[in-house]
Amino acid sequence: QVQLVESGGGLVEPGGSLTLSCVASGRSFVFISMGWDRQAPGEQRELVATIDRGGNTNYKDSVKGRCTISADNAKITAFLQMNSLKPEDTAVYYCNAKWTSAGVISDSWGQGTQVTVSS
Repeated sequence: QVQLVESGGGLVEPGGSLTLSCVASGRSFVFISMGWDRQAPGEQRELVATIDRGGNTNYKDSVKGRCTISADNAKITAFLQMNSLKPEDTAVYYCNAKWTSAGVISDSWGQGTQVTVSS
């Protein structure tokens, strides 16, 4: 099993910045990709960004140019740098990791970290 712990959320004014981090831990697994989802109040959970072992990234259209996902493969840690934050970015952000062990691909999610963008 792989466990994920997110941190870095909080209250920020519109136009401000936050950096979220996600640390994975476990045994006998190989990292495939990591990413961030978010769920705003009353909304469906949606993908924000992903990054794979080769450094390839994917972003939700509305955050392109404002968010950057990065990862340290050795430490299996992912980061989401968010700039020019808008009230619509308010959500609980969840870290996700795809990994394989014994030939089986599995997903893990963290407990989430709240990001609130408000003046």
